[in-house]
Amino acid sequence: MCHSGRTRIAVGFFDGVHLGHRAILADADIAVTFRGHPREILAPNSAPKLILSLEERVRTIHSAGVKDVEVLDFSDRLAAMSPEEFVKILSDISVSRGGTKEIEIKCGPDWRFGAKGAGTPETLLNLGLSVTVAPFAEYAGERVSSTRIRKSIESGAIEEASAMMGRPFVVSGTLFRGKGEGGAMGFPTLNVRVNNEERMVMSPFGVYAVDCAGVRAIANFGFAPTMGERAWKKPVWEIHFLSHVSEMANKEGDEIVFSPIRFIRPERTFNSICELRRQIAADCKEVCK
Repeated sequence: MCHSGRTRIAVGFFDGVHLGHRAILADADIAVTFRGHPREILAPNSAPKLILSLEERVRTIHSAGVKDVEVLDFSDRLAAMSPEEFVKILSDISVSRGGTKEIEIKCGPDWRFGAKGAGTPETLLNLGLSVTVAPFAEYAGERVSSTRIRKSIESGAIEEASAMMGRPFVVSGTLFRGKGEGGAMGFPTLNVRVNNEERMVMSPFGVYAVDCAGVRAIANFGFAPTMGERAWKKPVWEIHFLSHVSEMANKEGDEIVFSPIRFIRPERTFNSICELRRQIAADCKEVCK
């Protein structure tokens, strides 16, 4: 686990686990992240929507090559700690995970820690610690950040968001039984409610090309307003497989993870079911291009 007698610890929230985060995580022995975004405690009114659920964030950190991931609760107590106290927590984590008390911190240039963000990478050096500061990653000539990725997702620029993350954007949700109206039109769907919907960043309502368990599909995200009084009360992903029926489990309550690949068009209300059916058929052809 150790490098030159030290345990390498990558620290950050890592929402999105984007290209910049991956530079921090590279060669780390342990990643330390937080259950909730720090701003949920420090500035609740400005806490951002999340790109990844905690489960997806931890899974993606593991897939980046980090074996051990420690998830801390960002509490008032943690927020009030001095930089020295927080460093001791990191050292204790290293020992608990089989490492040494001698640690090397891996972080980004703008990482702040301790009470009122008093701690910086320079603070770590002044405390006698080894520090590796990963440079910012860039995409299209600009710095990659979780904030920038959120804006791309919210605007429907899914391909741009995925490029900045270095892998497809993913949505996780729970399957539920629908009303069978898609099947009646010849387009049966899996219906998915987004997990922790109120905390997750949302892409625009509309039609998407998606990848679901390696199978290309088409999905509508929204309320299905053409259905009138039978429209959804909360936004739903309705996934239709283009070439064959998916072999994946599709029982109510099953968890599902899929990737919106490309935004096709905004959701809208059609004058009739026949008009909607014709548009869905046209959308399927567009997805196949």
